[in-house]
Amino acid sequence: MAKRGKKIRDAYKGLDRTRYYPVEEAVRELKSRAYANFDEGFDVAMDLGVDPRHADQQVRGAVTLPHGTGKTIRVAVFAKGEKAEEAKNAGADVVGAEDLADQVKNGQIEFERCIATPDMMPVVGRLGKILGPRGLMPNPKLGTVTNDLQTAITDAKGGQVQFRVTRTGALHVGVGRRSFSEDALVENIRAFVDAVNRHRPSGAKGQYIKTVALSTSMGPGVKLDVSSVAQADS
Repeated sequence: MAKRGKKIRDAYKGLDRTRYYPVEEAVRELKSRAYANFDEGFDVAMDLGVDPRHADQQVRGAVTLPHGTGKTIRVAVFAKGEKAEEAKNAGADVVGAEDLADQVKNGQIEFERCIATPDMMPVVGRLGKILGPRGLMPNPKLGTVTNDLQTAITDAKGGQVQFRVTRTGALHVGVGRRSFSEDALVENIRAFVDAVNRHRPSGAKGQYIKTVALSTSMGPGVKLDVSSVAQADS
């Protein structure tokens, strides 16, 4: 425990917690300070100038990160007949209809992304109280209620991340791993922030992106200079 405590203290040493770091410097600093004996994740947290209690200030979307997330994503697809075969051929890990719904009801949720064909939504809709809180409910706006299963499955496995603002106006997503190059992490971070900018709701007034922070799974976090990661923030 003492050894681990020293590693944490060393990781924080020299970092200015009040400074807003350019994204390239932040990535370089955090990569050099990662000490865990596993491939630590890099996470971005954002504080937005919205009040999600209002319908016109909701922020929700998806973006495919140019270098993926570094995670293996298991995909479940609700489909029947030819569409079920299409899903299997496209690489879905779990495919079913009412039988898959029964598995979900019994707590067998062995997937991180859920896709459904439109005709299956009456079945999937009954699982809202289970899938919804886990962020797994298929949604046409996110491309997860679709007949184009090949694209949806490829996106899910190829680095697509979904984001949704919390009740406090915050967003949090994983944007890569320590094993990624610095350039790859920077490009992923910018792709995510740009996507959030593009999903600015009509009801958002004033400063939209208030703060952006970057951290690793076990190490410190730093605040980012918003201008270094966003094209515009009007």
